[in-house]
Amino acid sequence: MRPRPLCDLHIHVGASVAPHIMWSIAHQQGLRLPVKDYWEFKELITINPRKTRSLDDYLRILHEWTERIQSSPSAVERSVYEIIGKEYRSSGVERIELRFNPMKRNRSGERDMDHIIHAALRGMDQACLEYGVEAGLIFCLGREYPPEQNEIILKKAIKYHDRGVIGIDLAGTETHTIELNDAVGRYAKMFAQAREAGLGTTIHTGETMSTSGEGVIAVVKNLKPDRIGHGIRAAYNDDAVKILADSGTVLEICPTSNLHTRAVRHLEEFRYILGTFIEGGVRFTINTDGTYLCSTNLAREFSLLTESEILSEEESETARKLAFEVSFIKPRAL
Repeated sequence: MRPRPLCDLHIHVGASVAPHIMWSIAHQQGLRLPVKDYWEFKELITINPRKTRSLDDYLRILHEWTERIQSSPSAVERSVYEIIGKEYRSSGVERIELRFNPMKRNRSGERDMDHIIHAALRGMDQACLEYGVEAGLIFCLGREYPPEQNEIILKKAIKYHDRGVIGIDLAGTETHTIELNDAVGRYAKMFAQAREAGLGTTIHTGETMSTSGEGVIAVVKNLKPDRIGHGIRAAYNDDAVKILADSGTVLEICPTSNLHTRAVRHLEEFRYILGTFIEGGVRFTINTDGTYLCSTNLAREFSLLTESEILSEEESETARKLAFEVSFIKPRAL
């Protein structure tokens, strides 16, 4: 039986390619790996919940291995193609917004970034043609980058907007709360330019135990994003809940990822977090973040919350439909 259509708004290219595909790409690239055995390689690029203690542990796998392995046009093209097809086959994902930082795929300038972007678009077009999926790319700016580098990524997003780049994101480890207002202020102009160009805007914030709802408030006030990646710490700040509800900013909730990075201590904590959002009128969607890195898929993320009765079937369906409604992808005529 055909599964109900799903829409994943928050899924990273670097975290969602099957290990056997990554193994193949690494060998095609001639990369020297620290392991010789496939099963050891799989363990290397997959989250182990017993060993992962923070978001930094999660990001370390991405930066040290998956982004490096994907750093060529052919690798990016195959990665994007494989993700879209696999998510459609495994979960019935009929609309997908893939995000990545193209500057982290050009080997510090060794590769031409336009070639990386064109390759991603080719992989996306081929998968969409074969599976009938609607897809778009979101370019991630990096908190660790100086403004000049992020401005280059923004310009590329605007340049390729009519080819399938649908938005920008801001990702990376957040600074301490006391610095947040100053930090987000640096990006205000860039996000305004993105909106003027017709791009959707989303931002990673409030996704670790060390952050707070104050960071979410600073992001909403200064950058005015359409959506926020994660944002779970807002549940512990009444003012953050109110500003999210009043602004209509939608949260991209990624349950398994948040459990693995220890942003949420245990599954039962989601009962409080999502219950607070529902009671406060904060809209949210359910997403994967990284399917293979977190050993999940979108159907499993929904089941995780409904089978534990954290979300009712009606609440789950509301989140499923909302993802399609707030997607940055303009539906194609069939």
